Amino acid sequence: MKIAVILVRGTVNVTKTIKDTLTMLKLSRKNTCVVVENTPTTMGMIKKAKDYITWGEISEDTFKELVAKRGQEWQGRTQDSKKKYSYKTLEVAGKKYKPFFRLNPPSKGFGRKGIKMPFKLGGALGPRADKINDLIMRML
Repeated sequence: MKIAVILVRGTVNVTKTIKDTLTMLKLSRKNTCVVVENTPTTMGMIKKAKDYITWGEISEDTFKELVAKRGQEWQGRTQDSKKKYSYKTLEVAGKKYKPFFRLNPPSKGFGRKGIKMPFKLGGALGPRADKINDLIMRML
């Protein structure tokens, strides 16, 4: 099961630990999306940065459309010259893509209460479950 994570708020005046967590998730700019596996490690990182991101379970159709419309093909090499480090890429249908997607701001906005309130209360932050697919489609 894959989870889509979207950075909703900017990273100015964020504590170093949360900024490091967002860097490990490859979320460096607003409206950036990554698709990660649902493991205890990634869920711990998501819970730590919960006040800046929104996440949910992504469907296969939405994932294919996300890769088709916003996937940037990986142009560089996959290992350094000494074969010590391998760069993380997203492999879909034999092609290599960058592991993140840059999206537009959503049409009709994130929610009526804005980006500082949780999703349960009408805002944009926190877990969305299946509603993340609707948000991604509005951001493509």
